[in-house]
Amino acid sequence: MDPLVLGGLVAVFTILVLFSGVSVAIGLLIVSAGFLIVFDGARSLELMPEILFGKLDNFALLAIPMFIIMGSSIASTRAGADLYEALERWLTRVPGGLVISNLGACALFAAMSGSSPATCAAIGKMGIPEMRKRGYPDGVAAGSIAAGGTLGILIPPSVTMIVYGIATESSIGRLFLAGVLPGLLLVGLFMAWSLYSTAKSGNRDLLNVTPYTWREKFEILPRVLPFLLIILGVLYAMYGGIATPSETAAVGALLCLVIAMVIYRLWNPKDLWVVLRDSTRESVMILFIIAAAGVFSYMLSSLFITQSIAEWIGTLDINRWFLMGAINIFLLIAGFFLPPVAVILMAAPILLPVIVTAGFDPIWFAVVLTINMEIGLISPPVGLNLYVINGIAPDIPLKTILLGSLPFVACMVLAIILLCLFPGIATWLPDLVMGAAI
Repeated sequence: MDPLVLGGLVAVFTILVLFSGVSVAIGLLIVSAGFLIVFDGARSLELMPEILFGKLDNFALLAIPMFIIMGSSIASTRAGADLYEALERWLTRVPGGLVISNLGACALFAAMSGSSPATCAAIGKMGIPEMRKRGYPDGVAAGSIAAGGTLGILIPPSVTMIVYGIATESSIGRLFLAGVLPGLLLVGLFMAWSLYSTAKSGNRDLLNVTPYTWREKFEILPRVLPFLLIILGVLYAMYGGIATPSETAAVGALLCLVIAMVIYRLWNPKDLWVVLRDSTRESVMILFIIAAAGVFSYMLSSLFITQSIAEWIGTLDINRWFLMGAINIFLLIAGFFLPPVAVILMAAPILLPVIVTAGFDPIWFAVVLTINMEIGLISPPVGLNLYVINGIAPDIPLKTILLGSLPFVACMVLAIILLCLFPGIATWLPDLVMGAAI
């Protein structure tokens, strides 16, 4: 059978299996085993255990559970509420400062936790009721938190970037740096839209401020600064040549646990057990998907599907930006239904040779891919962040949350366009700190 036709069959069966309700990892293994048996014979399955466990035999993977523990220990405390309150006290005199505080808190908490749902939950519990109490439109209150939560997979340290780096054998440190300026760009776009929509509502009460004394402003800082210092310390150790990403992640996880215990009195063994249990569950889920995706990639390569697709696209006489537009549409659709980790691991083996052949930078493409995955987090039918917000504020209709998040989707699309026009937004900082990529 022609490899391109076979690739189409693989795509169809993969979609059907994943829509059946099985977990992503099990679904990938089922599809891989089925096609290997049919087209390569039963003996081809003998390599599956070796590939499955060999994919996990990578020291860089240690960073994933460590960063997850780091985020879980923060999310299990009042760190999000303190961060929100600190920004509110310092930005309260800025017109529309409350929505800026929420987005700023989302960005900082996302950098500490690396988790979009955790960011939505932690900041939304405080931010949404406060914004609604002061008269902000429900759409702005819910949409800004839902969109701000997506920053967790872009601003470093990002588990999604780690997965992309492992899947494409790219520098994780360079990927982390590549997400900084685009992350700040998104924060700026989100703030600009929020302020515009707030001013457009014509509610003068939104400009009213709660006066805070300098004492009140400074007394909240000691509860927040340790976490921010950990983030800066992790990044300094990584880019200062002191330690590898996995080593710095382990130190960061330990320090976050210690701070959670000392500052937030997380002494109860049951609470610590919940942090470690949830972190283990999430880590195992991601690592299982990585292992299964390794088998899936082997199946695609063994049946010459990946090579044939890359060769076929290379022979097409089309503009490379038209090609990139098609890739973005594919990623958007995939992000609507699948978690970011699954999309990256399934798509990277096919897309990487295509984008390299077309002359695109893989590091730049990682940022574009991640923003596409962010759009999926606030878009139906899955839209995980939308349901998290709905759980926090059940009296806000899901339709209102969705409509409130759509302008932020437009901001993300604008960010992708700006990245295409000015790729240096993603590549300048990595090149400055680590030198130009060869």
